[in-house]
Amino acid sequence: MRVYNSVVEKDPAQKVFHQAVFEVLENIAPAVEKFPIYKEHKILERIVEPERIVQFRVPWKDRDGEIQLNRGFRIQYNSAIGPYKGGFRFHPTVVLGLLKFLGFEQTFKNSLTGLPMGGGKGGSDFDPKGKTDSEVESFCTSFMMEMYRHIGQFVDVPAGDIGVGAREIGYMYGAFRKITNVHGTGVLTGKGPRYGGSLIRPQATGYGNVYFCEEMLKTKGEELKGKVVAVSGSGNVAQYAVEKSLQLGAKVITMSDSNGCIYVPDGLTKEHWDWIMELKNVRRGRIKEFAERFNVEYTKGGKPWVYKCDVALPCATQNELNGEEAQTLVDNGVLAVGEGANMPTTLEGIIIFVENKILFSPGKASNAGGVSTSGLEMAQNSQRYFWSAEEVDQKLHQIMVNIHSTAYETAKLFGQPGNYVLGANIAGFLKIADAMVAQGHLA
Repeated sequence: MRVYNSVVEKDPAQKVFHQAVFEVLENIAPAVEKFPIYKEHKILERIVEPERIVQFRVPWKDRDGEIQLNRGFRIQYNSAIGPYKGGFRFHPTVVLGLLKFLGFEQTFKNSLTGLPMGGGKGGSDFDPKGKTDSEVESFCTSFMMEMYRHIGQFVDVPAGDIGVGAREIGYMYGAFRKITNVHGTGVLTGKGPRYGGSLIRPQATGYGNVYFCEEMLKTKGEELKGKVVAVSGSGNVAQYAVEKSLQLGAKVITMSDSNGCIYVPDGLTKEHWDWIMELKNVRRGRIKEFAERFNVEYTKGGKPWVYKCDVALPCATQNELNGEEAQTLVDNGVLAVGEGANMPTTLEGIIIFVENKILFSPGKASNAGGVSTSGLEMAQNSQRYFWSAEEVDQKLHQIMVNIHSTAYETAKLFGQPGNYVLGANIAGFLKIADAMVAQGHLA
């Protein structure tokens, strides 16, 4: 753990980054022992350090004409297998350590997709909630006034993340075009389909998580149809994880937001889902309003993990599922847990799932559908071509099947069949590490 201790010593306040590094280093240890060349080339020391960190100020004007100020960041983590790729997050919790964690995870996630994409992450502590369209446009334009210098089709291709949806991507892409006079490139993904975006991109992370869970269940002779599913969150990932679960015949009993959790014992219907989509994406309301409208149970500050379910899909945010909650799920007979968010399960929770041989997929594997479809958007942009929704969904499904197969077979190869945490981390690491070795000490 010498490398881990060095990371903690250099940046002692970046706790969530430390957590991500510890998990990866612990799981890839068998691969590093098996292949001494990685030690010779100091791959571990190099892979935990970002290649580049950009930080800048973002001044913008609010609705009263007052100048406000936020911080902007871009972490360009690793480009050994392709241009940096990873989303922008706009949220008050955004600080350097959080983005380093996300960029580090993104590097391994992108490796698992099989597509030529490196890892990166960025964003700002700007909060788009409650802002007018004019305020968001003002911020996004100012943000891009600096960011345009650091991104490009063959350099760094950002996308959306928490707080960055179609509106924000549109404003940033418009600003990039005006600043650079470069048009029609894949410099940002998650664009609207009328100006170069890919169909199925909004659905991709949620759909991909469900596709991965479906593959895990198949290894035990099970299927998602008829299973009781608990979902956390009600944002983009959760919304489409619910939709795909319903399409495959599952019964979804929960959703949540930062204020609380709803419980629908008879399962959400298509009518319910449509109402939640309008609530969250148009009116930007709280999940409590759903409980009031449909007269279902709502627990302020509650979480879905207290309810008996077959499948749990944590799709909200990092560290939302702790050890005690993991044990509750195990005690209630959970079969599979598929991470839709980035690192939503604490280290204690992961240990409990793995020791109890629960089908557990780390986010770097099961939530890779979003970045996979971003990669497909880049391919379409490069070809000046456009695929149908059915074609993109089919390609996404196959990518998730391939990621599952890679993680499953890698875990078997290293003597721990069914351990997707170990399998995904080693498989992602090997591709990056081999590329770094091949490209020399500067890679």
